[in-house]
Amino acid sequence: MTQVLPKLLTFNEFIEWYPNDGKRYELHKGVIIEKPPPTGSHEKVVGFIAHKLTVEFDRLNLPYTIPKTVLLQTSAESAYSPDVLLLNLDNLDNEPLFQKQSTVSQAASVPIFIEVVSSNWRDDYYNKLRDYEEMGIPEYWIADYAALGARKFIGNPKQPTIFVCELVDGEYQMTPFQGNTAISSPTFPQLNLTAQQIFNAAN
Repeated sequence: MTQVLPKLLTFNEFIEWYPNDGKRYELHKGVIIEKPPPTGSHEKVVGFIAHKLTVEFDRLNLPYTIPKTVLLQTSAESAYSPDVLLLNLDNLDNEPLFQKQSTVSQAASVPIFIEVVSSNWRDDYYNKLRDYEEMGIPEYWIADYAALGARKFIGNPKQPTIFVCELVDGEYQMTPFQGNTAISSPTFPQLNLTAQQIFNAAN
């Protein structure tokens, strides 16, 4: 018996469908994906990173904020719900979908995008990295505090790792940070934060 595949959705159809059920969904190449419920450790890491970045952009008096809920549309068929998204308020007048749909689609609106790795780690290391790179997001962090990613990324034996991916000539240069190594952020060169501090936040 031939299986009838569900119709792939456009972003506009996805937004019209999006239910108010307390769950988070993403659109991956036209396919609706429900994000897995976060663990307590995951949420503590998200909150810790968001706090540290907020202190830094506030200190520098930059026009940034970290919204609770926002979608990043990377194409007509894909949109992601970030763990931490640094939003550039100065570019929101250029975002046609922000006011009504809380959606941004321009790299100029997103200085930093951060994914805290969970069970669907391949999305963060492969799909999202590719899409953010193509979109031109200048800085993308992969916070793998639980060492869930592939050994080719985080070593054998696996080690908790923070990757800072900097866009250079249209391609991400991935720099790993482990242990008490200070994280080097192109957006915040004076950021006083180590990988271990992020890992400790999960405890």
